[in-house]
Amino acid sequence: MKDLGIDLGTANILIYIKGEGIVLNEPSVVAIDMESKKPLAFGSDANLMLGKTPFKVKAIRPMKDGVIADFQITEMMLDYFVNKIKARGIFKKPRIVICCPADTTPVEKNAIKEAAEKLGAKKVYLEEEPKAAAIGVGLDISKPNGNMIIDIGGGTTDIAVLSLGGIVVSRSLKIAGNVFDNDIKEYIKNKYRLLIGDKTASTIKHEIGSVYESDDSKMEVRGRDLETGLPSIIEISSSEIEEALEDDAQKIVVACKSVLEETPPELSADIIENGAILTGGGSLLNGFKELLEAELKIPIFLAESPLTSVAEGIGIMLDNLYMLD
Repeated sequence: MKDLGIDLGTANILIYIKGEGIVLNEPSVVAIDMESKKPLAFGSDANLMLGKTPFKVKAIRPMKDGVIADFQITEMMLDYFVNKIKARGIFKKPRIVICCPADTTPVEKNAIKEAAEKLGAKKVYLEEEPKAAAIGVGLDISKPNGNMIIDIGGGTTDIAVLSLGGIVVSRSLKIAGNVFDNDIKEYIKNKYRLLIGDKTASTIKHEIGSVYESDDSKMEVRGRDLETGLPSIIEISSSEIEEALEDDAQKIVVACKSVLEETPPELSADIIENGAILTGGGSLLNGFKELLEAELKIPIFLAESPLTSVAEGIGIMLDNLYMLD
């Protein structure tokens, strides 16, 4: 019997099998036939449909802000992916470790746990994302030292200081990759009267997005002109995207400062010396490392594999179950 680790993210779902590593990494998207309410596609296939479906088909993200927004569809998605990796035939009553944001409420935790139990788990462990991320990037959180992690995901940003195997101080914000996409959409809509979709906003973010001292690179953006109703093309620069993201990037900075202000002095001394680790998909946005270093006055280190840190941390926990008990 092999155990499973699930990073059930707002943007992506990753599944880790004990002894095998990460076996699945797909977008958390489901395409639904709105008439029959039956799923038509999951993951990468459904992601291709975002913003392009006919009237009766809807591509949706059942996870919102790091928690389950649609329980039934999340259950379908988990069931599909577990079957896809052929876990049904191999694993009889596995133990499952599944992650949630640091500030998840008891009701939200129960929903996540229930979704995992429906997969036929013998036991479900709920673990906080910043702890899993910290372990995944290689921090030894078992010692009496201060370790700081800043995990910018798709739906939430989790900031935490950890010591002696647990979280000492933490903050969870519903500001992350998806909010940045929306900031870009709104900026272009207000400034250029051009309507763009989520996927276009995400492409702009990845190609020229910046939050600090942008290089002013440019790209063409296609969308629908709000005044004429016709397709239109504009050119936008990375400095404009920096302007679009400024307010929400600063909210993350403020939350980091708040965590540092609440950190016990002895642990603060460790963080001044060792710095903080930046991880999660949002950490790949140009300038985030430099922005945080400039504002927090501590060293910031980008994780080697920001997109998989949480899943890798879950894998280490599966190999060392005492971390969970």
